[in-house]
Amino acid sequence: MYAVVDIEATGGNHIKGKIIEIAIIMFDGVKIVSQYSTLVNPEVKIDWYVTKLTGIKNSMVADAPLFKDVAKEIYELTKGHIFVAHDVDFDYKFLREELGKAGYDFNEPKVCTIELSKKHLPDATSYSLGKLCYELGIPIPEEVRHRAEGDAVATANLLGLLMSLNY
Repeated sequence: MYAVVDIEATGGNHIKGKIIEIAIIMFDGVKIVSQYSTLVNPEVKIDWYVTKLTGIKNSMVADAPLFKDVAKEIYELTKGHIFVAHDVDFDYKFLREELGKAGYDFNEPKVCTIELSKKHLPDATSYSLGKLCYELGIPIPEEVRHRAEGDAVATANLLGLLMSLNY
């Protein structure tokens, strides 16, 4: 089972930035089995350029749960599964950092759909999630682009397509 993850963050790197939204798509290699998504109160201000990109405003996360309040559920969803993301190190480092602060040791195998795409689609004009999905006919409605759940669903669909090229 694959835990396909997308994280939106306040800006910066996994040391200075904080998670503001996370989605976890459980994917069995063929189909999406379940979906989890939540906004997260980062307890710091969201950088203006993150709001411009994602549409996530400080007011939207003000009443959202703190990461520590959803950490156990996130850990249990991802533990024992292959962690997949588009630019996996970004999402993995953020999640590992936050789970560590909440008392969870997170060290799962990971797969990057950018790297898989480069291997299986060497002639792609771009490896950005949006452009790659557009070229491949994988829908990402504009209203959910750069939001955790929309991007995670697109990444799961991209993973499925890439896996089908292996056979």
